[in-house]
Order: sequence, then C-alpha cells, then structure tokens
Amino acid sequence: MRAVKSRDTAPELMLRTMLRSIKPGYRLHRADLPGKPDIVYGPRRLAIFMHGCFWHGHDCKRGARAPKDNAAYWSAKIARNRARDATHLKALAALGWRTLVVFECALKDKPALERRLRDALEAGEGGQR
Repeated sequence: MRAVKSRDTAPELMLRTMLRSIKPGYRLHRADLPGKPDIVYGPRRLAIFMHGCFWHGHDCKRGARAPKDNAAYWSAKIARNRARDATHLKALAALGWRTLVVFECALKDKPALERRLRDALEAGEGGQR
C-alpha cells in the first residue's frame, strides 16, 4: 500500500497538463481547505479533486469492480472514502467554494473533459480577468 501515491499521480499530472493549456495559475493541494483539493483556482473559488475510480467507488467499470480478497475490508474502506468525500464537498460549499470532481475514467474522453473544465472555469470568472 505504500506504493499508492496521494499526489502527483499519472491521472493528476494529465489533468494538470490539460488545465495549463486552458487556464494556468492554479495552486496544488491547499491544506487550508477541507479535503486538501488537488487543484485550486483561488480567485475563482474553484476546487478540483482528481479521484481514482476504484478508491472513490465510481460507478464505472473500474470503480464497480470489487476485490475478491478481503472483500468486507475493501467495501468498508471505499464506503468511508465516499462518505469523507461528501463531507469535504459539503464543507467547501458552506465556505462558498465551487467544486469539480474528475474521475480517472474521464481522462479517456479528453475533448469532453476539456469542455467540462472550460465551463467550470468560465462560470467562476464573474468579471475577473
């Protein structure tokens, strides 16, 4: 389990590369925000989380695959992760932050993900350039 990284993962690096081409100027892993979002656009009050499908129980093919060994442990672990994620999103919303959760499988359709990222960034402009 030590080999599983929490930051600078391949999917996160791909997302950051995409965001640099759209709108540079983000910060990484702001510890002062609930959940320590992977990417933060402060002036736009947008927090972006990059989630692995398996670890966060996404409903795609990879996330829905249940391990056969120690199944009770893994189902409880993923349920705790999902509950923690919901708590963080709720806390950020209470602070006035917008959130965007990007699952690992979304990287397969880059044009759709790029549109989604552009929409999220443009929604937060509010006259700021």
